[in-house]
Amino acid sequence: MAAKVERSLSEFNNELKLKGFNVFQIEKDSHATKTYSRKDFYKICMTTGKSMIHYADRSFEHEGTVLFFGNPHIPYSWETLSTTYAGYTVLFSEDFLNLSDKAESLQKSPLFRIGGTPILKISEEQRQFLNGMFNKMIEEQQSDYAHKDDLIRNYIHLFLHEAMKMQPSEDFDTKKNAASRLTSVFLELLERQFPVESAESPLKLKTAQDYANQLSVHVNYLNRSVKQVTGKSTTTHITERILAEAKAILQHTDWNVSEIAYALGFEYPTYFNNFFKKQTGTTPKSMRTEMV
Repeated sequence: MAAKVERSLSEFNNELKLKGFNVFQIEKDSHATKTYSRKDFYKICMTTGKSMIHYADRSFEHEGTVLFFGNPHIPYSWETLSTTYAGYTVLFSEDFLNLSDKAESLQKSPLFRIGGTPILKISEEQRQFLNGMFNKMIEEQQSDYAHKDDLIRNYIHLFLHEAMKMQPSEDFDTKKNAASRLTSVFLELLERQFPVESAESPLKLKTAQDYANQLSVHVNYLNRSVKQVTGKSTTTHITERILAEAKAILQHTDWNVSEIAYALGFEYPTYFNNFFKKQTGTTPKSMRTEMV
């Protein structure tokens, strides 16, 4: 039985990565929400039951029906508090949703951006309407229609527009100030870039500006907040984490220096060598030799 479950989870992951989306009824696929990579996929989830949702440093307890918008760049977790729990989920990549270069980034949406409102209370009338949309998406996903991707993409856009017309929920617990909230999300986002699993999938966020862009804030504001809360600059945090990852790769893999350099976002191996020697006083090859 365990082998069958493992195969089904693997098939789910492979299908999700290939298509860029997946929609399912929660009570009919209890494993699905646990297996996808949050680094890659946004999430729209409608649930009925009692839950506690932690989003960045805010918490929201609800009983009834809510619509939740999960951002892969902002940490969140979900605690189910009731014995009965039902709903729907759609997962999608930003590349799947925004085929046009002119499309607005999801990071700028009030439903997904940091400081936005990712949780909406849903009335019974709204629940029935959205149930119908979810079921239509599931039907299209299972159909052989050649243009079903376009239909599902349109349904997702419709979800976003319907949600932005609803009254946002303001029942968050906001104990920390804005600088603390932004810093905690930055540190979580930084950690989510690791471990680097393949030399073919290089590090995407390498500078303070990269992180500021992902979090939809000005880089100077990010730098001030992180420095104020941690005593270290944004760049120092990034540098220390990349260095720690470089050491781990040197010790636990057989990747050559060129592969490590590329995986960690360096354009040329010499740039990586210079970075590593500046931080440690030795070269990557020398350190690998010492680790043996």
